[in-house]
Amino acid sequence: MNMSKSVQNVGGEAASGKITPYQKIVVAILAFMQFTVILDFMVLSPLGATLMPALKITPTQFGSVVSIYALSAGISGFLAAGFADRFDRKKLLLFFYVGFIAGTMLCALASTFEFLLVARMVTGIFGGVIGSIVFAITTDLFEFEHRGRVLGIIQTSFSASQILGIPFGLWLTNRLNWHAPFWMIVGVGALAGVVVFSFVKPIDAHLKFRIDKKPLHHLMVTMTNQNYLKAFATTALLATGGFMLMPFGSAFSVNNMKIDINDLPSIYLITGLSSMFMGPFLGRISDAVGKYHVFLFGSILTMTMVFIYTTRGVTPLYTVMAINVLLFTGVSARMISSSALVSAIPSRENRGSFMSVSSSIQQLSGGLASLLAGFIVSENPDGSLHNFEMLGYVVNGASVITLVMMAFIHRLVPESEKQAREAS
Repeated sequence: MNMSKSVQNVGGEAASGKITPYQKIVVAILAFMQFTVILDFMVLSPLGATLMPALKITPTQFGSVVSIYALSAGISGFLAAGFADRFDRKKLLLFFYVGFIAGTMLCALASTFEFLLVARMVTGIFGGVIGSIVFAITTDLFEFEHRGRVLGIIQTSFSASQILGIPFGLWLTNRLNWHAPFWMIVGVGALAGVVVFSFVKPIDAHLKFRIDKKPLHHLMVTMTNQNYLKAFATTALLATGGFMLMPFGSAFSVNNMKIDINDLPSIYLITGLSSMFMGPFLGRISDAVGKYHVFLFGSILTMTMVFIYTTRGVTPLYTVMAINVLLFTGVSARMISSSALVSAIPSRENRGSFMSVSSSIQQLSGGLASLLAGFIVSENPDGSLHNFEMLGYVVNGASVITLVMMAFIHRLVPESEKQAREAS
């Protein structure tokens, strides 16, 4: 069977060396679904100042509400991995997305701490798996040569949630109440679900391959594959940087670099806009010049900017903006290129399971990184952060190790792609 027929079976479009109009629309739909899931995760933290007095909960209880999402998402990813390759990926996406919408609706209805805690757990169980399904669909629908470009577009969902979703969610909260942002996500999410149900074709070509019918065995096969383990370890280290630095970013900017708290929205806006522009651009570049080369560039830029950022004292606003833009450019280059490289590792019949486990590892390692960062950083009497530069050293150390590990992934990719083409 030739490659064009194979791709035609995956999503109904023939491969002609370029992305088809249907595929472009599917990418837009997937990016929007990712936007709603990421927004649901990110919007809760800014709502804390309003939500805590409204529900009469303590900061510790609010912290548990935030963390229960990541914990339940990580666990559900492992549980879903055994079943992830046994169904049409479109149906699987709709199942978990409906569950995510239901969990978000429960958040909107919550009136007590216990109710909200359960609601966030339900949302994490379903929402935490959606990202892995989206990446599996992307890998099924697009040739390796186009994945950097596609993942660059999907990556903009993170930036869009930051510069569009969160400000609008806060505006709704101020005008109405803290329930309103969740109702907004339910409304637009339901619309996205209808579009997927009506427009996206079945994505089931992987079912033509021999699929392991025993979920636990299927999971164990994925977890014990030597090449997969290398990819999982690399993914775990990749997650450390953002989860270590970002939770303390605003506090460091205000208390150490002496940025006016009223200027923080401007920093996030500029950083988000630049990320929305650079994501697709970096994706195209990674397809054109090589994904590992872009990863190498992104790693060097990230490590340089992390060192500059974490060792700053009092800094002018525009310098802080420039540092953030360059830092997030490096991070985006790393994430887009590494995702495209890793997507070539799993075989088609294990792709869903691989992506589910990878997503779970990312969630859990990110949570552990945040916990570790909390032990490293402390607060001085004047509110400034102590030992923040130590986080930079840890992040850069992990980046160096990741750079070496990704070189091994890069060597595996040509062979993985060759095997996939021969199987097709």
